[in-house]
Amino acid sequence: MAPTTQDSSQQHKTLGFRDVLRNRNFLFLWSGQVFSQLADKIFLVYMIALIAVHFTEALTAQLSSGIMIASSVPAILFGSVAGVYVDRWPKKTVLIVSNLLRGLFVLVVPFLPVQYAFWLALTFLVSTLTQFFAPAETAAIPLIVERRGLLSANSLFTATMMVAAVVGFAIGEPLLSLIGGADDGHWIVGGAYVIASLLIGFMHTGEKESLKHRPEPNLAKDLREGFVYLKQNAGVRFAFVQLVVLYSVIAALTILAINLAPAIGLKQEQFGFLLASASGGLVAGAIAVGKFGNRLPRPSLALVGAILMGAALIGLYWASNVWSALSLTLLLGLGGACIGVPMQTLIQEQTPEQMRGKVFGLQNNLVNIALSLPLVLAERAAALFGLRPVILALGLVVLLAGFVSKWFSRDLSK
Repeated sequence: MAPTTQDSSQQHKTLGFRDVLRNRNFLFLWSGQVFSQLADKIFLVYMIALIAVHFTEALTAQLSSGIMIASSVPAILFGSVAGVYVDRWPKKTVLIVSNLLRGLFVLVVPFLPVQYAFWLALTFLVSTLTQFFAPAETAAIPLIVERRGLLSANSLFTATMMVAAVVGFAIGEPLLSLIGGADDGHWIVGGAYVIASLLIGFMHTGEKESLKHRPEPNLAKDLREGFVYLKQNAGVRFAFVQLVVLYSVIAALTILAINLAPAIGLKQEQFGFLLASASGGLVAGAIAVGKFGNRLPRPSLALVGAILMGAALIGLYWASNVWSALSLTLLLGLGGACIGVPMQTLIQEQTPEQMRGKVFGLQNNLVNIALSLPLVLAERAAALFGLRPVILALGLVVLLAGFVSKWFSRDLSK
């Protein structure tokens, strides 16, 4: 019997936040993400707190930067490689094991010698495991969420990631103080990873049958397949470009905000207000995109985001007081969500299940490079050309990338 008009409209109706959260499997994955993301951020606070306790104040800043580098390098080295293996392994197993191992490694910290080299190695190891967790988590979403609910699901994940980044760094030190100091911090961080592992354990992805027929991994061949797929699929390539530009701007703003703060009437150490405003915009934008984003094609929504971000950055060129700067960084965050959420959704929609690990591993690789390089380049460019001209140039680059990408993706479907 042919479907009725009501059945047909119900079939194409997009799923909102409430519908997605009724999905038991997604709820467990999302809950696990909350604990895992918080643990990631508090872990760095914990490592720096240990350094502060056992080393002089003069050494703390220098040694802390080493911890941050050790946390960043594995993403560049192993992001794509991890994705190859994620394609061959059950996503649920990868998520559980990566969380459980990170938790156990942190819980053994009290039994390690009080030496910086051990903490550095631990940070590198925990970050390496994260490179397996990240693509497996992203690849698991389309396995447990219907296509019409992907935008809402990715909006929740994006909002959670931003909130966890702000809250995790903010509550890390108070939590450590509450339990008696840095020496007992392993209970909080390790416990959060273990809880994440337990929550994800209740999730079912239903992918084991599809994994039986996949060949054994061939690292060189599989990496090449990922690049070939990216070259051949204009939609995914378009999304990658947009995400790389987005994260490059976010990373550059992190550095430029330090010098922008005094120019608008804040103390230099209060630059966090600008970042918090941008994060608030990202969260609000992610929620708005999840609720209304399906009314526009993905590329068009990304163009709106590029226009908002570009306008905000160009506006910051002239910003002379705190409130105008905070309003503009809030707008910048809103624009960022209009790019990040639909582009992540587009990649999930257009990438076959057997390719998702490789594609998301490559994405993780490129995004982390995009987050790392501007940290060096933005500061040097500001020293050479001045702070505000660099901000203006960033705005023009975002606008150009948005219009060029929209032109090349004009034939993409929603």
